[in-house]
Amino acid sequence: MGNDGGSIPTRRELVKEAARDPTTTQIREIQHEQTEYYWTTDPISRNPLVRPLVSDSLGKLYNKDTILEYLLGEGEEASKSEADGILQGNVKALRDVVEVKFEVDKEATEKGDGSVKVEVWKCPITNDRLGSGTKSVYLVPCGHAFSARAIKEVARDVESERCLQCSEPYASNDVIPIIPTNPTEIARLALRMKTLKAKGLSHSLKKASGAGKKRKKDKTEGKIDANGHASRESPKASGIKNASTAALAAKVLQEQEQNKRRRMDNDNLKSLFTSRDQTKPSGNSNDFMTRGYTIPAGAKR
Repeated sequence: MGNDGGSIPTRRELVKEAARDPTTTQIREIQHEQTEYYWTTDPISRNPLVRPLVSDSLGKLYNKDTILEYLLGEGEEASKSEADGILQGNVKALRDVVEVKFEVDKEATEKGDGSVKVEVWKCPITNDRLGSGTKSVYLVPCGHAFSARAIKEVARDVESERCLQCSEPYASNDVIPIIPTNPTEIARLALRMKTLKAKGLSHSLKKASGAGKKRKKDKTEGKIDANGHASRESPKASGIKNASTAALAAKVLQEQEQNKRRRMDNDNLKSLFTSRDQTKPSGNSNDFMTRGYTIPAGAKR
């Protein structure tokens, strides 16, 4: 350092200003950018959102084909682990998502890059554009999307809560905000799913995976044939509904039983075991394990 024509920077030059917390305006801008991203992009595939769309219990939007590929286990392990982190275990079957039905505003359809057309969604009641600038909701189980203002005003005037498009009844707790940012709304959605799981229901109000299923008792259980083997000759015993598949399964089980009996009837295998009565002594070997060794009295030492 030195004699090279340069200079040594001072602390004042290195530390120009201390890091500051973002202002309220900056936080709102960041939240708006994130919301705009999730309103236009599938968070798993990173492709543009294109109908049909589905939503999980937290109000996030996905392309339906993306969820189908995830449930089928297609794709690389890295992308699947990333999808697990995004879904957070909220989607394990199609019943854990609801197809969101948006009404397209054909007059306001915009053009994206090139000739690609981007759909504009609107509320069928207020004609408000549904997106990051409007608080939007959808109803479970029908999935029709509206502006939150429309649902609030209609619910105030109408005694019974029914969908404004299909007249499907819904509960007030089943009004799901789309891409919520309010911590109170997110906490309500989490509490809703906890309540539904306790009732054995999924996000779509269908029976949750594994809920209400009882183990069917095998019809052949307790049935013993003449050789002391469990009988599995009936195709219905395996619980297979398809007749041809059940017949094939029964044939395989029957062949396995025959092979087992053939092995047990082998003379070489029988020679390993004795058929005599174990309670009766057998010659000089009757005290083989208990007798001791003694030296004869006349033996020389």
